[in-house]
Amino acid sequence: MDRMSEIVRRGFLVRGRVQGVGFRWWTRRVATQLGLRGTVRNRLDGSVEVRAEGPRDSVDRLREVLRQGPPGARVTAVEEFDVTGPLPERFEIVA
Repeated sequence: MDRMSEIVRRGFLVRGRVQGVGFRWWTRRVATQLGLRGTVRNRLDGSVEVRAEGPRDSVDRLREVLRQGPPGARVTAVEEFDVTGPLPERFEIVA
Protein backbone atom coordinates (compact mmCIF):
# COMPACT_ATOMS: atom_id res chain seq x y z
CA MET A 1 0.00 0.00 0.00
CA ASP A 2 1.48 3.36 -0.95
CA ARG A 3 1.55 6.36 1.36
CA MET A 4 -1.39 8.15 -0.34
CA SER A 5 -3.75 5.17 0.01
CA GLU A 6 -2.70 4.44 3.61
CA ILE A 7 -5.74 4.55 5.94
CA VAL A 8 -5.44 7.31 8.53
CA ARG A 9 -7.66 8.72 11.26
CA ARG A 10 -7.60 12.41 12.19
CA GLY A 11 -9.66 14.90 14.11
CA PHE A 12 -10.17 18.57 13.29
CA LEU A 13 -11.50 21.35 15.48
CA VAL A 14 -12.81 24.13 13.24
CA ARG A 15 -13.15 27.61 14.74
CA GLY A 16 -14.71 30.82 13.49
CA ARG A 17 -18.23 31.47 12.22
CA VAL A 18 -18.99 27.79 11.69
CA GLN A 19 -22.32 27.23 13.41
CA GLY A 20 -25.63 28.27 11.91
CA VAL A 21 -24.23 28.26 8.36
CA GLY A 22 -24.83 24.63 7.33
CA PHE A 23 -21.27 23.58 8.19
CA ARG A 24 -22.15 20.11 9.48
CA TRP A 25 -24.31 19.24 6.45
CA TRP A 26 -21.67 20.58 4.07
CA THR A 27 -18.92 18.62 5.88
CA ARG A 28 -20.93 15.39 5.70
CA ARG A 29 -21.49 15.87 1.96
CA VAL A 30 -17.80 16.60 1.26
CA ALA A 31 -16.55 13.75 3.47
CA THR A 32 -18.96 11.29 1.84
CA GLN A 33 -17.80 12.39 -1.63
CA LEU A 34 -14.21 11.78 -0.48
CA GLY A 35 -15.13 8.26 0.69
CA LEU A 36 -14.50 8.97 4.37
CA ARG A 37 -16.21 7.65 7.47
CA GLY A 38 -16.57 9.56 10.72
CA THR A 39 -18.55 12.23 12.49
CA VAL A 40 -19.15 15.97 12.64
CA ARG A 41 -20.76 17.82 15.54
CA ASN A 42 -21.24 21.29 16.98
CA ARG A 43 -19.44 21.98 20.25
CA LEU A 44 -20.74 24.18 23.03
CA ASP A 45 -17.85 26.64 22.55
CA GLY A 46 -19.09 27.49 19.03
CA SER A 47 -16.57 25.33 17.16
CA VAL A 48 -17.24 22.27 14.99
CA GLU A 49 -15.51 18.96 15.66
CA VAL A 50 -14.77 16.59 12.78
CA ARG A 51 -13.44 13.04 13.14
CA ALA A 52 -12.53 11.30 9.90
CA GLU A 53 -11.00 8.05 8.70
CA GLY A 54 -9.99 7.00 5.21
CA PRO A 55 -7.20 7.14 2.64
CA ARG A 56 -4.50 9.67 3.57
CA ASP A 57 -5.03 11.75 0.41
CA SER A 58 -8.78 12.04 1.13
CA VAL A 59 -8.23 13.06 4.76
CA ASP A 60 -5.64 15.61 3.59
CA ARG A 61 -8.17 16.97 1.08
CA LEU A 62 -10.83 17.24 3.80
CA ARG A 63 -8.37 19.25 5.92
CA GLU A 64 -7.87 21.65 2.99
CA VAL A 65 -11.59 22.21 2.37
CA LEU A 66 -12.37 22.60 6.09
CA ARG A 67 -10.07 25.64 6.05
CA GLN A 68 -12.43 27.23 3.50
CA GLY A 69 -15.81 26.03 4.74
CA PRO A 70 -19.16 26.41 3.00
CA PRO A 71 -20.57 29.73 1.75
CA GLY A 72 -21.48 31.86 4.75
CA ALA A 73 -18.83 30.38 7.04
CA ARG A 74 -15.70 32.20 8.14
CA VAL A 75 -13.06 29.74 9.32
CA THR A 76 -10.38 31.31 11.51
CA ALA A 77 -8.52 28.14 12.58
CA VAL A 78 -8.41 24.38 12.04
CA GLU A 79 -6.64 22.46 14.80
CA GLU A 80 -5.76 18.79 14.36
CA PHE A 81 -5.92 16.10 17.01
CA ASP A 82 -5.50 12.34 17.24
CA VAL A 83 -8.65 10.22 17.15
CA THR A 84 -9.12 7.01 19.12
CA GLY A 85 -12.12 4.76 19.51
CA PRO A 86 -14.65 3.50 17.01
CA LEU A 87 -16.15 5.56 14.20
CA PRO A 88 -19.42 4.82 12.37
CA GLU A 89 -19.35 3.00 9.02
CA ARG A 90 -20.54 6.15 7.21
CA PHE A 91 -19.99 9.85 7.79
CA GLU A 92 -22.62 11.07 10.24
CA ILE A 93 -23.81 14.25 11.92
CA VAL A 94 -23.99 13.65 15.68
CA ALA A 95 -25.44 15.66 18.53
